Amino acid sequence: MILECPECRTRYLVPDSAIGADGRTVRCANCRHSWFQEPPAAVPEPPVVAPAAPVEADTPPLAETVPAFVPTPPLAAPEPVYAAPSFDAFAHRPPFQPRRNPSRRRTLLAVVAGLLMLAAAAAILWVGAPGLLARAGLPVASESPLRLKDNPIERRELENGSELFAVSGQVTNPSGERQRVPDIRAELRDAQGRIVYSWTITPQQRTLNPGASIDFNSAKLDVPSNSKRLELSFAGEDGR
Repeated sequence: MILECPECRTRYLVPDSAIGADGRTVRCANCRHSWFQEPPAAVPEPPVVAPAAPVEADTPPLAETVPAFVPTPPLAAPEPVYAAPSFDAFAHRPPFQPRRNPSRRRTLLAVVAGLLMLAAAAAILWVGAPGLLARAGLPVASESPLRLKDNPIERRELENGSELFAVSGQVTNPSGERQRVPDIRAELRDAQGRIVYSWTITPQQRTLNPGASIDFNSAKLDVPSNSKRLELSFAGEDGR
């Protein structure tokens, strides 16, 4: 059957089975107009012809009552046939291009920006720019210019039977700038160099002027007896 869009008058040649016996909603591929298409009309059955009555003798011949030739009317011009579109004209949605997902694009841009920032930070740490990081307020892992000097270890047995382990020394600032004094880490090692005991010594003050020095001391009870060597180093700052 041939369908015609009531809006733009575009015609489509479709099989009757595409519409079905109950009709369906269709959409024009040209103007996107939708309408309900009725099912094709049923072809009426030919009427039943009753048998002809017997002809009487005095009935005039058929040739005298019916003309020998009855001209037939000219056939109507055939309806134009239009080529079917390359897609389903009765689909629920016409063909379309998939929409781009803006949230996915923003996520990719954020990931790329994060990778670039990490690469920049790694480059700064690789070439070494402690002054720049310090001005930016970031922690800088650099060697302190301060110097540590420890005195001989003092071991003394107390009256209660326990052993007192005393450590003392001095922190000096040989640089020409005022320096912050971090905590001091004390480590006791055995004959094989393994750490058997450690603790943190808090200095008496947190800053040292150029050329100044401060003393420190600390004492512990009942340290391991296999400790043979003391090592002192600066620990991380405690944030005060």
